[in-house]
Amino acid sequence: MNLKTNFLTLFLILISGIFASAQEVFKNNDLTITKLEKNMWVVETSDNTTMYIIEGSKKAMLIDNGTKCEKLDEVIRQITQKPLIVMITHIHPDHAGNIKYFDQIYFHPGDTVLMRTMKVAYNGKINYVKDGEKFDLGGTTIEVLFTPGHTPGSIVLLDRKAGNCYSGDAFGSGQVWMQLEPHVSMAIYAQSCRTMEALMDKGITKIYCGHYPYVKKAYDKTYMTEMRQLAEELSKGKTSTAKPYPTKVAIGTQNPMIITKGSASIVYDPAKIN
Repeated sequence: MNLKTNFLTLFLILISGIFASAQEVFKNNDLTITKLEKNMWVVETSDNTTMYIIEGSKKAMLIDNGTKCEKLDEVIRQITQKPLIVMITHIHPDHAGNIKYFDQIYFHPGDTVLMRTMKVAYNGKINYVKDGEKFDLGGTTIEVLFTPGHTPGSIVLLDRKAGNCYSGDAFGSGQVWMQLEPHVSMAIYAQSCRTMEALMDKGITKIYCGHYPYVKKAYDKTYMTEMRQLAEELSKGKTSTAKPYPTKVAIGTQNPMIITKGSASIVYDPAKIN
């Protein structure tokens, strides 16, 4: 076998490995489920929201719920039959829109106010999580990290063994919305960014965001550093490079601004930075 043949064989093995690690396993009118890693799937909805399924040897976890997906509970059972922990990163309708299909959910108490203001109806059991709480799925442990900013009770979920962070909207999907009510100061958000950036020096290498269809990748530390730098600049009143946010729909404020560094952006209300 010559050098050219060896190279071609190696190339085909690498390509097959890439496609094997990102394999579509289920699809209907509402969503598509793709296996991204061993025992980890991304659920991409038709309106570009995202859920993640993580399966251990004893239990599974569903992270977020999307906006509107018919019979979501039955769909998830196409992937795993293990006892399911339903974790919500924050109580916005595009992340908690299908909680009605599950008997109990988990989220941070800081977002309780959003159950009322966002008119999120739920009759099941609510379990409140706390910073540092761990969930043993069997061979896989998921840890809660409290990251207020986008909402008062925003959390991210850490799988330290896999090096993964499932971030909801805490650090955005290219841009994070910080112009919403109830408002959390930019100084608090900057601290959340610093905490996450530090974790990326200690084994977390991939941030899987809350609107994966827009990016089709996990973010690395460079993105987190850029987001932290933006948050710190805004918290210190440095807004010279900000521009009006180009949207016809006023969400959170009538005059949102956006500031960008590299691949990261923060949308904010100039009247309510801190």
